Amino acid sequence: MRPAKDTMGRVLRLIARGNGVEGMDLAQLEVFLTVAREGRFSRAAEKLHRTQSAISQTIQKLERDVGEPLLDRSSRGGLLTDAGKVLLDYAERLLNLRVSAQEALVELRELQKGKLAIAANEFTALYLLPVLAEFLRLHPMIRVMVQRSLGSHIPDDVLNHNCEMGVLTYDPQEPQLRSTVVYLDELIFVVPPQHPLAKETQVSIRQLGTESFVAHIVPSPYREKVIQAFKQYKTPLHMDIELPTLQAIKTFVAMGNGVALLPEISVESELARGELVRIPVRELRLHRKLRMVYRKSASLSHAARAFLNVAEAIATERKGNYRFQREGAASTKVT
Repeated sequence: MRPAKDTMGRVLRLIARGNGVEGMDLAQLEVFLTVAREGRFSRAAEKLHRTQSAISQTIQKLERDVGEPLLDRSSRGGLLTDAGKVLLDYAERLLNLRVSAQEALVELRELQKGKLAIAANEFTALYLLPVLAEFLRLHPMIRVMVQRSLGSHIPDDVLNHNCEMGVLTYDPQEPQLRSTVVYLDELIFVVPPQHPLAKETQVSIRQLGTESFVAHIVPSPYREKVIQAFKQYKTPLHMDIELPTLQAIKTFVAMGNGVALLPEISVESELARGELVRIPVRELRLHRKLRMVYRKSASLSHAARAFLNVAEAIATERKGNYRFQREGAASTKVT
């Protein structure tokens, strides 16, 4: 008789390659486990609602696959052989793992566990905050990771499975991605309350030729549009200071150091508290759509689908700048 270790190695190899035809499967192990527990083929057949002959044939096939007798036929009590005892231990573990896997899948479907990775940059992450708050209120067991990434890198992050979803300020023109417009933002001109222009209801680009702008250090398409607009109106654009974050820029301007063009969503609180003043610029109307993007070919996780549902619900409730419009699809626009 082979040593128990060799027998178990053969068992595991059979399970690894087996599909119920070339090797044993979990159904065979379930029959074996029931026979071992009940002690008799007849009682196992009754418990499994099968014929005694079917039970016997399953055990015989299992023994052929393993290459060892599993039951001592000379014993009326259905005693296990050494190989049977080894297999019994592993059969219990494997069947318990099946139950655990089934329970884990149910938990995923019911959003009791799971994770969601979203790529965003400093600006687009601001859109996520109220959506995340509501999502975590509804689904507190889901772990959410917002990965900071350059906007230009986010499409590749999604396609390379570094994250499941991303938030962009542009249409990536990538056929393998789906996108949903979720927010409409605008680049706005802000000054500190004590600034000479703070009381103006509107200004022109030419009035800004002597201003000192505080800019973001990371180049963007909208920065280029601003530069081109100033060139078009033959007005100098003084970007004397560049800072690494939106928070630093708006704090610096609120302290009385220059002016800035910033995403509206990033200064809502400062405008409401009167720390900054918004002034429309006649020649500048720079709106941009924020999009949630994800892979076309992938099935979204339960967590990702739930996140999109929350985003849609917030758009319906808050309206205003919030949207939920799937691009390239005949879906109803949420305004």
